[in-house]
Amino acid sequence: MINKEANPVEWAGLMYELEDAREHLAALIVDIEKNPEFDETDLRIQLGHVFSHLNRVWHRRDLNREFSEKEWTLASKFPNDLDPI
Repeated sequence: MINKEANPVEWAGLMYELEDAREHLAALIVDIEKNPEFDETDLRIQLGHVFSHLNRVWHRRDLNREFSEKEWTLASKFPNDLDPI
């Protein structure tokens, strides 16, 4: 996995994705609790956004350079090498 000392730019990108996922997940929780009309469509959209950030973290964990545009799109999809527990 990349580390802060050897790959500071890539590390910052990895941390940005994690922080953004955390912010969006916190907003999702607030929305669910406060909006009585919150439905599955809302959940699907917001969780999809959170998953995109987390998926990019997984895909860039070993990447010591920036994503290409094609890699960004692929990395936003659920990884096929990570099994949920």
